[in-house]
Amino acid sequence: MSRLLFDDHARKLRRSRAARLGGELFLHARAFDDCLDRLADIRTNFATALIAGCPDPRWHQTLAAIVPFVSVADPGLVDPQSFDLCLSIGELETSNDVQAAAFALRHLLRPGGLLIGAIVGGDSLPRLRAAMLAADRADGAAAPRLHPSIEGASLAALLTSVGFAEPVIEVDRVDVAYPDLDRLVTDLRAMGCTNLLAERSRRPISRRGLAAARAAFCNDRDRTVERFELLHFAAWAPEI
Repeated sequence: MSRLLFDDHARKLRRSRAARLGGELFLHARAFDDCLDRLADIRTNFATALIAGCPDPRWHQTLAAIVPFVSVADPGLVDPQSFDLCLSIGELETSNDVQAAAFALRHLLRPGGLLIGAIVGGDSLPRLRAAMLAADRADGAAAPRLHPSIEGASLAALLTSVGFAEPVIEVDRVDVAYPDLDRLVTDLRAMGCTNLLAERSRRPISRRGLAAARAAFCNDRDRTVERFELLHFAAWAPEI
């Protein structure tokens, strides 16, 4: 029996903590606004929509202004072919079975329905990755600290494999300046995006490792630019 890559219980705890912290949704908001812009360019009238994963309750009201019926639910609990449109932001990248999760999204769409959304993938967080490598070198041992990333070509192939047609992937590179590593980690906690790996170490980084990570992140600069890559995707459920 294969081990799970992500810890589902930890995901719930991280998201609950993020909600208590007030949530940091600048990436989610950017992705959502982009999806709205793309929908405005599509000459299709959608009657029903599902938001699969909704970190901001205002999304429901915003989408309801252009789609008569909007629901927020876990795709696995939805009857097949129930919606014309599905919006999924920030959900697929930490699924333990990303193919099954994509198939569930395909399953809920009616023929001719549209899946649109975004994930964080590609070459995201290069400065954080360098910092964690420095921590490992300082401690003399490697530990699973950062999630693997989905590349654009792999995402397109995945959507095709579960029955979607005409997948389109576009990359939005978002550069954010941080004064130090700690501020980045604060944002990641408020996003609910810290380490969810099932095999992660339960011990905190040592003082020596943390010092090395902070130094590698800043690299003698007052501010460090970290990059997030948002992979925007759109694909259609084929007409019968």
